[in-house]
This record gives sequence, structure tokens and C-alpha cells, in this order.
Amino acid sequence: MAHAKNHDYHILPPSIWPLASALGTFVMLVGAVFWMKGVTAWAFWIGLVAVLYSAFAWWSEVVAESKVGDHTTVVRIGLRYGFILFVMSEVMFFFAWFWSFFKHAIYPMETYFGTEYVAPDILPVDPFHLPLINTLILLLSGCAVTWAHHALVHNNDRKALIQGLSIGILFGIAFTFLQGYEYVHLLHEGWQFGGDEFYSNFFMATGFHGFHVVIGTIFLTVCLIRAMKGDFTPEQHVGFEAAAWYWHFVDVVWLFLFVAVYIWGTSGL
Repeated sequence: MAHAKNHDYHILPPSIWPLASALGTFVMLVGAVFWMKGVTAWAFWIGLVAVLYSAFAWWSEVVAESKVGDHTTVVRIGLRYGFILFVMSEVMFFFAWFWSFFKHAIYPMETYFGTEYVAPDILPVDPFHLPLINTLILLLSGCAVTWAHHALVHNNDRKALIQGLSIGILFGIAFTFLQGYEYVHLLHEGWQFGGDEFYSNFFMATGFHGFHVVIGTIFLTVCLIRAMKGDFTPEQHVGFEAAAWYWHFVDVVWLFLFVAVYIWGTSGL
């Protein structure tokens, strides 16, 4: 039940979840180092479970807070600003991969003193086959999410909200499977995950984007579950709004990847 507030701010009670998520992240990262060094993988998986459980519990409390009236207009503005800053940090993350890709493509470094860099003999990728299909799939998923957002805000049409989210999620899953198929094909044709700047930049940039697609798909799935349970109103839907922003960010990053990496970098034109 919502309760009356005599101010516009949310005074947070003490919570264990910031500490728990930080400790889980630490254990997961240290465990990843152990795993890569061939020691053990158990620490990584224990840390990952701790992070996932902390995130679930923490965000469950945030959802509960929104239902009891703690998310006032001022608080919702703060949540939006916070998520915008998070998206900006993601922009900087991908900017680093684009910088590395263009730098090594335009001005390759000498591999050793007195030698010149020799680009690998790669299988050219036709950007207007599978990459173009994946581009259209991701753009259509963005259209579906926008439709769902419009239906909620302007018409409070919950049926269209659920349908739009469902379509967006299905397209996101299709994109992930097609990118996995593309990776299998490229590796079969002699591409490598490492060993050369080109391969490293390609798989890191597109791979991290694929990881963000998976995260965004989970984000939308949570919003779909909440929508089916009756959450979100035209006035209060910050969680869904954040998911839509994140999904559109994923769309825009892929457009830059499609033009830079596929059309310019790997087509062999």
C-alpha cells in the first residue's frame, strides 16, 4: 500500500545488497583470473551466483519501493539521470573498441622492431547477407519496444504493451542465435578469437555487443513479467523506460558496428 510523504525525496534504509554485490563481484573477478590461469573455475561461478542473487534481491526492493509511493516525481527524475549516466559510460566503453579498430586498420603498428604488420588473409564477409538480416531484426525489435512504450504512455493499452515487449524479446533472441551462427561459420573458415589485432577487435566489439543484447533481452523479459503482473502506469514506468533506452542504445551501437566493421572493415571491397 502506498503511504503519504511530506517531502519529495526517498530516504533509503540500511541495506546489505551494495556490500553483497561488491563482494560477489570481487570474488567473480578474482575467480575469473584463477579460471584463466587454470587453477579453478569454482570461485568465478560462486561469485557470479552471488552477483545475480544480490541484483535480484536489490532490484526487487526497488520495485517494492515504487509500489509504496517512495518513487516521487523528483526521485524518478534522479533515477532517469542515473541511468543516462550509466548509458554514457557504456558509450565510452564501445568508443574504446571503435578507436582500437580504426587505429589498427588505418595505422597498423609494427609487430616487431624492423618488421611491418601484415594483415591476415581473411574470408571477406558480405555485409548485405546475414549482417544485414541481423541489422533489420534488431531495428524491428526497437520498433516493437517503441510501440509498447507508446501504447503504455498514450493509451494505457496493456495488451499492446505486452505484445510489443514479446515481439521485441523474440527478435532479440533471434539476433543472438544468428550472431552465434555467424561466429561458428567464421571460425570454421579460419577466423580466430585472438592472435591478430583485426580478429581481436572484431570479436571483442561484436562479442561485447552481443553480450549487451543478451542483457537487454533479459531486461525486457523482466519488464514483460512485470507488465503481465499489472505493473507500470502511464505516469510511473521508470523501469520499462530504462529498458527501452538501453535497447535503443544497443540498436545504435550495432548500426555503427554494421557500417564500420562489416561494410568498411570486413567486406573486402
